[in-house]
Amino acid sequence: MDERGALALLEGELESVGDDAAVVDDLVITTDMLHERTDFPAGTTRYTAGWRAVGASLSDVAAMGAEATAAVAAYAAPEFDREELLAFVRGASDVCELVDSEYVGGDLDGHEEFTVSTTAIGHTDAPVTRDGAQPGDLVCVTGTLGRSAAALELFEHATETNSEGTDTSKTVASGTLERANDLFRFEPRVGAGRTLAPHASAMMDSSDGLARSLYQLSAAGECGFAVDSSQLPVDETLLEVTATDEAALDLAITFGEDFELVATIPEDALADARSASDVDLTVVGSVTEPAHGITLDGDVLEDCGYTHGD
Repeated sequence: MDERGALALLEGELESVGDDAAVVDDLVITTDMLHERTDFPAGTTRYTAGWRAVGASLSDVAAMGAEATAAVAAYAAPEFDREELLAFVRGASDVCELVDSEYVGGDLDGHEEFTVSTTAIGHTDAPVTRDGAQPGDLVCVTGTLGRSAAALELFEHATETNSEGTDTSKTVASGTLERANDLFRFEPRVGAGRTLAPHASAMMDSSDGLARSLYQLSAAGECGFAVDSSQLPVDETLLEVTATDEAALDLAITFGEDFELVATIPEDALADARSASDVDLTVVGSVTEPAHGITLDGDVLEDCGYTHGD
């Protein structure tokens, strides 16, 4: 079975499976695994890898509306290069510091492929789960969509440019890689999650893409969604690096790995939620009755998104 089939199997076996993180006695805990082949494109620095790997777990803490406490990482590689290892730890430490958390170490192991397993913990006495959306609630997203898709385009462009072998192409590739790495270092929305928690009826992060997030929220809350494409906050860099606005929109909806928050908020709580949030909060649609399904501009929105291992 694939990843989604395995998750569905485990949801039937483990009571706590189904949200971005588990909550045990007000302690929020989550874990992730990333691999060089599927998660770190050629040109990703070890600093960016440390930031992104730990940030992915911190994003799960954010999706529960929790305060982030600490994170650890298991680092596995064919060999331990001094500069790479130190850069990884600095990236992991810096993303934790950004959200008032702490990187407290982890484990080292030899492995044929650079692989990172991260765990983050947090705290909340009022977690926001995926199952609370009600018809009439508004669907909101933080930040922009498509940042990671834009980064991947730039990583690929830099690799193609550098393969030409000229001094000019190396300069261009270096600048492009720097920009791609910057886009890959997202800010986990821990602060936004905390401020949205009192107002949100359901919440999760968009690591699997907006479309798949809506299907997951739909399954948990037994509801439908109607989304308006004209309201989607497509990242400006994605619009710049894709051939058409339509292609950018498709990637913004389905690519995933943006680690923004997708929240459903009662209409009468929107103003308070926006005033409390430390990032832009965009209304992209509404919650509907389950019979209406999940639509984009009135048409069925397919369940497409990121799957680990693809």
